[in-house]
Amino acid sequence: MVGRVAAAVAAVLILAGCVHNTESSAPPSSAVLPAKVDDIADTLPAKIKSSGRLVVGVNVPYSPNEFKDSSGKIVGFDVDLMNAIASVLGVTPDYRQSDFDKIIPSITGGTYDVGMSSFTDTKEREQTVDFVDYFSAGTLWAQRPGAPIDPNNACGLKVAVQSTTIQDTEEIPQKSAACVKAGKSPINKLKFDQQDAVTNALVLGQVDAMSADSPVTAYAIKQCGGLFEAAGKVFDSAPYGWPVAKGSPLAQSLAKALQHIVQTGDYKTIATNWGVQAGMISSPVINGATS
Repeated sequence: MVGRVAAAVAAVLILAGCVHNTESSAPPSSAVLPAKVDDIADTLPAKIKSSGRLVVGVNVPYSPNEFKDSSGKIVGFDVDLMNAIASVLGVTPDYRQSDFDKIIPSITGGTYDVGMSSFTDTKEREQTVDFVDYFSAGTLWAQRPGAPIDPNNACGLKVAVQSTTIQDTEEIPQKSAACVKAGKSPINKLKFDQQDAVTNALVLGQVDAMSADSPVTAYAIKQCGGLFEAAGKVFDSAPYGWPVAKGSPLAQSLAKALQHIVQTGDYKTIATNWGVQAGMISSPVINGATS
């Protein structure tokens, strides 16, 4: 009994620094706040320009892109990037926490101006909103050490994903259907509302593997200090995008602001600070979904 209690306490201590919402080991904010560019700021929709605020829907935690630091402040690569974009536009970002699957409906309903939550730009999502693509990410699986797993041969295994991500809605269902078609057992997909719960499930051995966006998995592997490792390589790279209302001129405003900080080097500075420079793009694209 004592041994079980000690093991449980040890697990809690490990997880506190590995998958908890508030991470004290994050790099400091790069605090890149460029000067306002009037020509770009003038392209903003009148409502945003007059209010001086850009209302941003965000789901946390999804380290290193968006999560809370030890003080409860929302930080991350996406946050630093959006802060820089807002600075170019001369507005203040107003971050509103939300469930991931409620962000796009809140944009179409007019509650949020833009979403910032590592959204993969897909042709299906483009039917509802426009995307300003700002980054390239793929999928990367993780497994516990000593348990080699092939993401392309995971029939019958338990795999954790975050709800409504591309891994939940497309990747795992497609792979599971292929298993069944081949006469094998389907993949047992376990989905969670937050990414830290996904990571937690793998660390505790509740699943055989997890699937998430490549920068997220890579960052979790680094933070968890050997508790798990990559399973295979990055695959299915696709653009991250900021969703805005369909047909909104805000898309062009964001794209112009992003192009500006790409040219000044601020974009590279922010990406490098968070160790995600491998996914940098050379120029923003509106609705650049590949599938």
